Amino acid sequence: MTRLELYHDKPKPFSWKGPFFFILTFIILTVGFLVFRHYYQSTIKIEAPAENLGSKVVIHLPNGQEVFTYENLIIEKDGKTYYKGERNTIDLTGGSVAYENWE
Repeated sequence: MTRLELYHDKPKPFSWKGPFFFILTFIILTVGFLVFRHYYQSTIKIEAPAENLGSKVVIHLPNGQEVFTYENLIIEKDGKTYYKGERNTIDLTGGSVAYENWE
């Protein structure tokens, strides 16, 4: 062995087997997780009960405006007429209710 070989480290050959199997395992696990997640999410079905809103009505207000709503969303309380929606309540007192198909 010469001095050059003795005191200088030889470069070791790089093996692609380790990183290749690591990357391949990572890809297989990721695809498996995504397939499982898609299958699991597709089995969950949340169905809300169907609401009976009644027939379609148009309320003609005294100022000339019209409110298009359903019959079961109109509430009469203490002699006043109210529209009761999901997030708000509107006073419709003085308006006339007409049963019309307003599509």
